[in-house]
Amino acid sequence: MARIVSLGSALQDVYLIDHDDLRPTSIGDAAIFGKVLVGSKVDIDKISYEVGGGGVNSAITFARHGHEAIFIGNTGKDAASYAITKTLDKEGIDTSYINVLERKSTGTSVILLDSESGERTILTCRGASDQFGNFSENDLDMICPEWLYVTTLGGDMDTLERFLIKAQAMGIKVMFNPGVKELRNAKELARLLKYITILNVNKSEASELVPGNTLVELLYRLNNYVDIVIITDGAMGGIAGNSEEIYRFGIYEDRKVKDATGAGDAFGSGFLAHYASGKSFRSSLIFASANSTAVVSKLGANRGILSGNEPLHPMPIQKI
Repeated sequence: MARIVSLGSALQDVYLIDHDDLRPTSIGDAAIFGKVLVGSKVDIDKISYEVGGGGVNSAITFARHGHEAIFIGNTGKDAASYAITKTLDKEGIDTSYINVLERKSTGTSVILLDSESGERTILTCRGASDQFGNFSENDLDMICPEWLYVTTLGGDMDTLERFLIKAQAMGIKVMFNPGVKELRNAKELARLLKYITILNVNKSEASELVPGNTLVELLYRLNNYVDIVIITDGAMGGIAGNSEEIYRFGIYEDRKVKDATGAGDAFGSGFLAHYASGKSFRSSLIFASANSTAVVSKLGANRGILSGNEPLHPMPIQKI
């Protein structure tokens, strides 16, 4: 098994769950929660406290798969920080590189979830997870990981570059799942792709980095910069390729979505968890899809994360 560092955010997710008042209402091409009136008091069915954030979710995937998982992230000094650390400790994840920021609250998301449709709206106060400049790339000297898994750093391109350069100097392989704020700096991000081993993006994100209308076009162009590229396309599945093989894949299972929070984290970290275990490119894509499906079938961003020991059934996947 591998030693893998997860670099990213840590959040407490507070779910407000209801079967009717949070039901989406269509207005043109958009959908809103149409039954919550300004100034009203709304009774909801259930409240649930979970933990999440890209760094936390991915670390849990790696730990459950049997890897040595280390999390680098920021929290505040509050009850939410305790809940996050307690969860990570329970999963056997190294929390000694968490930075506790005295003057910041731990990032918190309030998730309005319609229990009937699974649709949700997320209200986020990022708090301590809104800054990443205090992260030290020199922590990698102490950890000496085989892999560095990076989720969004809130558009902090300087911190991202520091870690990527350090990883290259140490021979550490990097998987990167950029966020919206990194993609706003598309030209700068394109310059950093040379440091990435595996890039995981969706179709619209890929089109912000390179020109192309089809998944195949986008894949071939991104493969000029990155050895392994995975492009997802929602219910249509996705495409993935390296220098030797390309796969077009569908979804693992057409299952009712209970909560889509964490689906992308589960896919990306699921792929690396399997791949870093020495599994094939193809089987790693299947596990990534299965991990994502398992997560959306349960409440919370990481309750459904698989261990890698579960039997998996065939799914639509074709070598092209």
